[in-house]
Amino acid sequence: PHFVGRYIRGIKNGPSPQWAQDRLRAVGLRPISALVDVTNLLTIDQARPLHVFDADKITGAIVPRLARTGETLDALDDATYQMDDSMTVIADEARALALGGIMGGSYSGCTEDTVNVFVEAAWFDPVRTATTGRKLGIESNARYRFERGVDPESAVPGMEAATQLIQEFCGGEPSDLVIAGAVPDWQKTVDLRPERVRTLGGLDLHESEITKILVKLGFAVEKISDVLRITVPSWRRDIDGEADLVEEIVRIYGYDQIPSVALDRNTAVARPARSLAQRRVANARRALAARGMSEAVTWSFLPRAQAELFGGGSSELILVNPISSDLDAMRPSVLPNLISAVGRNVDRGMANIALFEVGPQYSDDTQSGQATVAAGVRRGDYTVRNWAGSARAVDAFDVKADALAVLAECGAPISSLQVTTSAPDWYHPGRSGVLALGPKNVLAAFGELHPRVLRALDVDGPLVGFEVNLDSIPAAKLKSSRNRPPYDVSDLPAVERDFAFVVDDAIAAAAIVRAVHGGDKKLISGVEVFDLYAGKGIPEGQKSIAILVRLQPTEKTLTDNEIDDVSQKIIAAVNKATGATLRG
Repeated sequence: PHFVGRYIRGIKNGPSPQWAQDRLRAVGLRPISALVDVTNLLTIDQARPLHVFDADKITGAIVPRLARTGETLDALDDATYQMDDSMTVIADEARALALGGIMGGSYSGCTEDTVNVFVEAAWFDPVRTATTGRKLGIESNARYRFERGVDPESAVPGMEAATQLIQEFCGGEPSDLVIAGAVPDWQKTVDLRPERVRTLGGLDLHESEITKILVKLGFAVEKISDVLRITVPSWRRDIDGEADLVEEIVRIYGYDQIPSVALDRNTAVARPARSLAQRRVANARRALAARGMSEAVTWSFLPRAQAELFGGGSSELILVNPISSDLDAMRPSVLPNLISAVGRNVDRGMANIALFEVGPQYSDDTQSGQATVAAGVRRGDYTVRNWAGSARAVDAFDVKADALAVLAECGAPISSLQVTTSAPDWYHPGRSGVLALGPKNVLAAFGELHPRVLRALDVDGPLVGFEVNLDSIPAAKLKSSRNRPPYDVSDLPAVERDFAFVVDDAIAAAAIVRAVHGGDKKLISGVEVFDLYAGKGIPEGQKSIAILVRLQPTEKTLTDNEIDDVSQKIIAAVNKATGATLRG
């Protein structure tokens, strides 16, 4: 790093002037003392972080160096950090005093009794600073600026500005500057073709106007043949190419000056701009919001220990350079982050919570290993206590309804879905299920979340959740015509009949419903299960399932004989599909 230091003796540290305190409060910072407020003012005002050490607490010389593996620092945020040899520290002969570019240590911090100080202004490597901050999980104003690139030429001017303010606030006698290291090689030139302002930015500007704008922004402009050679100032690390310069020119000249130009259309009617996958994402969001759920947006990564609870945590999905040391794995499911969000809301006194998210989850590091999933969790009461009845807690059937709503909105063949109990391990084995189109195409899982998982995530249950894999929903078959079919509404009265079937316990009610629909597809318009009974009068190992069947004629009113014929077809179809018999 480039290191600039100055010793100032005989200062009196106290509150900073009111104008300085007002400026700090205006940007959300708390005034602390004159010395600390000076560093904060320059960090915010000039993007020039500095640090002030109590010089009487320094042993021997102060130097920047790499930390020693296992070396610790008691930082100003009252936390102790263990460092390794990839981190830059400011140290004296006895100990590390500060994490370079990130945070100072409490040992050498300034107090009201401080009389002599050593002020440091440096340039620290952005990559090393960012890596250190992520490893240790430290967020600070200094780190925010150094990892994005502080002006490499600002150390000496920043020191002079700090010295002036310290003398104004605290008095004192400054020494000469002490400079170690060298300013990094930052010089950069970019060639700009003037016509690119028009082709990239849409503004037809004269070369003199372009030069005028860039010079006012601090750039040096030299005309070489048909191009302008632009020398980038030290404080503009974000300028890398022609497009960046065009953006600056357009920004200053005014986006409102760009003329509006209509796009050419190939057809009179615009084609849909969104793909099927994009429409499904929007439809899923709309369906879940309509069911009273609130959308959340969470990280696509999580701690590895949590990923392992949901079938993830494999080595290929571990991040090499995570934004935080505890967010080191790509998520194998959307649920864990939603569950953690529920936990945070519960800790803040929320009782009834319904959150959903539509986003990616990852099974491996290939393109096919990324799936788009709509997931949600519910906790508390589905209906609250009211004058007409008592409260009802959420259960697996509520999230099943959520999953079905998403599938229906996304065009899945709801009538063909099969319900089985083979839910993943993070669901309660007796209170969960999956919705599938055959054994190999699972569209959704739902149910109560396993208590073991909730304990590991430190969230009070019970919670229910669901996951819908939007990518697994088969695309609808193309129709021969884009026209909508006629909406036929029969004016003939419907007929309803009740049936009670005795069937083995292992047979799902959905199997009976599917079989009934196959009895007469033309007349049967609806099937509803309204009763389940097992006990006296029913053989052991069997159950009674009662259903209501609605027959809707379209041509003429049904006669008794026709109704009886359909009833016999229904009984025969259910018997053939499930072995059920009509209950006597």
